[in-house]
Amino acid sequence: MVLNSNRHRVRMLWGFVYILVGTYFLECEARSVGDPNSSENVIKDDTVEYLKSYGEKMKSYMNISVAPCDDFYEYACGNWKNVRPDHFQSNHKRSNLLDIVYTLRDEVEELLTSMQLAQALNVSTELLVAQQFYNACLSAVVFPLPAADPAYLALIRSVGGFPAVDGPAWNASTFSWFNMSAHLTNYGVSGLINEDNLPQYPFNPFFKLPELGFDHIVQTDNIANNTSRAYKLNEKRMQTYLQAYNLTEDKISEVISGVFAFWRDALAVADKFDGKEEKCFEVSETENVSKYHQWDSYYEIAWNGQNFSSVGGMDGYCDYYYKQLDNVCSRHPEAVANYLAMLLLYRMDAKLKEEKYHKDYCVSIVQSGFSFVLNKLYMAHFKDRTRSEVSAIVQELRNSQKKALEKVEWLDPETRQAAQLKEASIEPVIGSYKNDDVTIRLIQEIRSLDLENASFSQSLIEQRKLITRLRRFNGFHGEPNDTKPLELYLGMQVNAFYYNLDNSIYVMAGILHPPAYHPDWPNSLKFGTLGYLVGHELTHGFDTVGSKFNSEGEMRNWWSKKSEAVFEERATCFVDHYDRYLIPEINRKINGKETQDENIADSGGLQGALDAYRSHMKQLKNRSEEDNEILRSEQMPGLDLSPEQLFFLGFAQLWCADYEQEHYWEELTKEHTIDKYRVLGAVSNNHDFSQVYNCPSGSPMHPQEDTCRIW
Repeated sequence: MVLNSNRHRVRMLWGFVYILVGTYFLECEARSVGDPNSSENVIKDDTVEYLKSYGEKMKSYMNISVAPCDDFYEYACGNWKNVRPDHFQSNHKRSNLLDIVYTLRDEVEELLTSMQLAQALNVSTELLVAQQFYNACLSAVVFPLPAADPAYLALIRSVGGFPAVDGPAWNASTFSWFNMSAHLTNYGVSGLINEDNLPQYPFNPFFKLPELGFDHIVQTDNIANNTSRAYKLNEKRMQTYLQAYNLTEDKISEVISGVFAFWRDALAVADKFDGKEEKCFEVSETENVSKYHQWDSYYEIAWNGQNFSSVGGMDGYCDYYYKQLDNVCSRHPEAVANYLAMLLLYRMDAKLKEEKYHKDYCVSIVQSGFSFVLNKLYMAHFKDRTRSEVSAIVQELRNSQKKALEKVEWLDPETRQAAQLKEASIEPVIGSYKNDDVTIRLIQEIRSLDLENASFSQSLIEQRKLITRLRRFNGFHGEPNDTKPLELYLGMQVNAFYYNLDNSIYVMAGILHPPAYHPDWPNSLKFGTLGYLVGHELTHGFDTVGSKFNSEGEMRNWWSKKSEAVFEERATCFVDHYDRYLIPEINRKINGKETQDENIADSGGLQGALDAYRSHMKQLKNRSEEDNEILRSEQMPGLDLSPEQLFFLGFAQLWCADYEQEHYWEELTKEHTIDKYRVLGAVSNNHDFSQVYNCPSGSPMHPQEDTCRIW
């Protein structure tokens, strides 16, 4: 968890995108990593075929016509998008790491039938509800969305109306764009109120700049004309919904034109402060903007009147923005209501491209909507030997971090001692955090769903409300001293976390699958993948935010002025480096400041993992005279790579991805750098990479200018 220095907000630092998954653990013999009492590191006969197969898969991702020193991402991942399996996906990028969700989906189906296990764990009632919802989804029409379904239209009318459909019956004088947006948050729709929740007591909501659009986030320049991809995708989505109501083509064109006109005026407001929250507050102060008055209505609608102002909660987003947005919405009331109505439909839409993905979609929404009961069943299968090996890898990375803190030359003795104390106090959690009292209450929330005589559309509406209630659960029920963010209870997710408030690292069970981990891999690959991911999270404890928290998770300055000045100078190097990366697909540059801490964590995690791997191999060689056999077992069949070259390849292939233009816009303002530049930035700032791949000085992956490194 990290404090935002501008507004003193706390937010979770994820290692990568948060996504709920089901998983399973392969019944394979684990190879000993970090076990000082074992020298077993030789590939066994029963794993040879698997390793050959996986080596072929890794090779198929590569574009070997590109030299690794010219563009390591293209070398490692250039063919991934051509060979990746065809799967149902939401309107987001595909990536190798997040594709674990597809590998694991069969397990979710098995869990849905695990009634005997559910009875043993006292969750059979809740599992039965999940089964009913799943079966209803399978038999429902989801492609295309039945947008004119009476349940959806009744809901829209209850929260603000749909003037395109209701015509003269819709009354602009009684319409409140703010209240309609507040109602939409109850269904997980980020309309003109973009709500998130802080992962710290009192777990109050905080607000971000709304992102406008459907399939493609809109910006002033990407909808400047009606031929752009952003324009076309959003136009098509709106046409699909409006046609379901049998509107004339002229009426549909009129409605869509109105929405785009509203978007352009709203975007012009955000453009005045470049979409940056800090600049918005500066404008508010400069122009002496008074407080936007409607946030009490939001708390009444979304939080049953619970207002967090008395316990340090924030009253909305920047006042200047909402004052100006209020003026814009007053000029476009019908367009705003139409836009928000269609956003609600978009939330209910499976967004399938073909009917063949119907079943995958149903599994997906069961995973997200019934995550805690599925997690209860899933964690019953978590293997102790998996936990043991992952714990050993975490310990190796901690040893590496400890040595780095001992050796780094720019820390003065007092600051070094504080840093070492913080490292020594880190608490690792493998699988998930456990609190039976909280998880039982979360699981029992499922009982509020009554699906017996409901249509699927009605069931889906209620499920969306349930998901929001669970997300807000800690805000309603959290206690000051003993409540963790709910994400930490879910082992069934592809993620890892560092949590500043208790100085802990979490490796969730769901991430422990290829391309992140497999027990039969050579150690070189394990350290390049899972080792790097662990090192990334550990480094968050010493990035520009983590460095403000001490060993006990308290926000306290433990830096001398001299060491802090050097740290800030080194951290600024990452901002300058990543600011130079141009994304040609959208003609925008990476925001080095926004992504600074994630880039620091990538750099520190990669170096820490390599150091840990080298230390581990040194220990193995010291216990064995079979040096050549040990090195051979560290290679991957079918890949003509040294162990350390395989280490870097494994790291890069975590981030193999397939982006459409809209995905670049979606991720441009996020805290993680776009995948390609995560790889290029990390390896071009790593001296060992250039040696391992023999990159000449001045080559793209071994630039002559000074590289960035903190630890």
